[in-house]
Amino acid sequence: MNHLSVENLAKSYDSRQLFEGLTFGLDQGQKAALVGVNGCGKSTLMKIIAGLEPPDKGEVSFRKGVRVSMVPQNPDFDEDDNIVQAVFAEDIEELNVVRDYEIALHKATIDPDNAPDITPLIERMDQLNAWDYESKVKQILGELGLHNLDQKMGELSGGQRKRVALSRALIVNPDFLILDEPTNHLDLEVIEWLESYLATANLTLLMVTHDRYFLDMVTNEILEIDQGQIFKYKGNYAHFLEKKAEREESEAASVDKAKNLLRKELEWMRRQPKARGTKAKYRIDAFYDTKEKASKNVNRQELEVNLKGERQGKKIMELEQVSKRFGDLKILDHFNHTFQRKERVGIVGPNGVGKSTFLNILIGEIEADSGRREVGQTTKFGYYTQEEQKFDPNARVIDVVKDVAEVIQLADGSQITASQLLNQFLFPPKMQFNVVGKLSGGERRRLQLLRVLMNNPNFLILDEPTNDLDLMTLNVLEDYLETFEGCLMVVSHDRYFMDRLTDHLFVFEGNGKVRDFPGNYTDLREQGGLKTSKEKLQESKKPVEKLEESVSMDKKKLSYNEQREFEGLEGEMEKLELRKEEIGEKMNTISDYEELQKLAQELEEVKGLLEEKEMRWLELSERV
Repeated sequence: MNHLSVENLAKSYDSRQLFEGLTFGLDQGQKAALVGVNGCGKSTLMKIIAGLEPPDKGEVSFRKGVRVSMVPQNPDFDEDDNIVQAVFAEDIEELNVVRDYEIALHKATIDPDNAPDITPLIERMDQLNAWDYESKVKQILGELGLHNLDQKMGELSGGQRKRVALSRALIVNPDFLILDEPTNHLDLEVIEWLESYLATANLTLLMVTHDRYFLDMVTNEILEIDQGQIFKYKGNYAHFLEKKAEREESEAASVDKAKNLLRKELEWMRRQPKARGTKAKYRIDAFYDTKEKASKNVNRQELEVNLKGERQGKKIMELEQVSKRFGDLKILDHFNHTFQRKERVGIVGPNGVGKSTFLNILIGEIEADSGRREVGQTTKFGYYTQEEQKFDPNARVIDVVKDVAEVIQLADGSQITASQLLNQFLFPPKMQFNVVGKLSGGERRRLQLLRVLMNNPNFLILDEPTNDLDLMTLNVLEDYLETFEGCLMVVSHDRYFMDRLTDHLFVFEGNGKVRDFPGNYTDLREQGGLKTSKEKLQESKKPVEKLEESVSMDKKKLSYNEQREFEGLEGEMEKLELRKEEIGEKMNTISDYEELQKLAQELEEVKGLLEEKEMRWLELSERV
């Protein structure tokens, strides 16, 4: 049963044609990934399909009654709305009563003395058979870590806003779901849950993602936008690459054949008198058809990374007994490591443990409290940050690159101009004189990467490098990094990227402890070396060993006040967990030393208070 039909779609911006004549459809239950180079129009196509942007030509239609939901790459909210208003935005009867029921329960947890009467809501839930719906809503909100429903959207980080947007899209039970880079700004734990949820969900899916593990686990078809046209491939990402290569070889052969035929037809056309008879009309038509085929551009431009890293000496960098803390929060506690040539290390750990601070200590932006940091004379850092570099939107692309260098040395010793280098990075001459403000998000990130690499670093630090880069760019970047002669350090939620490029991990476990794990991310997960918060919670709730019978017999039941305290503790712990996560995310995105100290002090206070609440909860739970 067809759910989506796209016919003859065309869209252009200024003089730039994104696509023309796009025609395809998706049937019920199909789960497709949309791929293509940055700037080919993937996000624009998603918006057109969702009805958020008009096409220049063509039509988009859904089967009658199909409920469509979308999560854009950068979701918009009313900043004054709280989470519950943002999540329950759709006017659906079952959803409305579930919302009111959840709000009432939340209020009862926070303030048991003034708990509202939920009897009418329970009766309404019964009438609408909404209990399964309520259970699903609770599961989604819980798995995505949304507990403090009163919090304003304007106070949330990028990762929290993405989780709210996902919740809003999933709880309406969509028949057709559109996702634009759903894994951006999410931690690995949430990505793995979302992956599992979408893989088994009974819905039709169209999404853009750079996460190849996520793509393979969730989708069963790939749609590629290439030179303004769309091509369909069944199967996983590896199968797509194989069939794409076959298609391009076949196209190239067809064009070569057409060019040879065109030469013969040109000779015939030149020999004919100007007044041709109708008998020759079919051959004249065939000539123009052949000419069109022969003029087709099959010489696709591909990203080239052939930059030269500075030669490394024997000493790269040594860290000896390095310690760092902000107030009571330990980031590093007597950390030791001697970096070697061609070392590939990944960094993993929850938000707020100090991963970004560690990177800034490495490059010398933040000083350690104690210990020795010694950098080799030839070591040259290149730091690709998680935050998008703020270019002047009115600056021309060519000038942004020339600000770094006008002539660049390549790995083979030759030199090229800034314009030639831009061309290798998929910025053709015409685009080089466009202003930066006209570039797509992925194109700006590619420009940022180019500026880092053209400085010829030999110690490369990449903080979430896969965000906003297309799959083709990632493949070329990975190929380059595999042959990179210097040191490589990666922080990424992209498991495929981490698995392919790292051979050991620094696992940040909190309280200044950093474990050096010999293996990649998948090895770590399989060996149980990285527990999710759910697993940790289950461990904390394991039955406490029974005390001697004589003691347990004397245990008193909870008093009325203790029972009320016990009921309120869970809500308090959820609030503290959320605040801990917020502070951790903020610490990962700022480098101001004074602000980091303030946040670190608050984080330590929150963790201390949370520990007290958890101990009290465990104490009371033994007597329930």
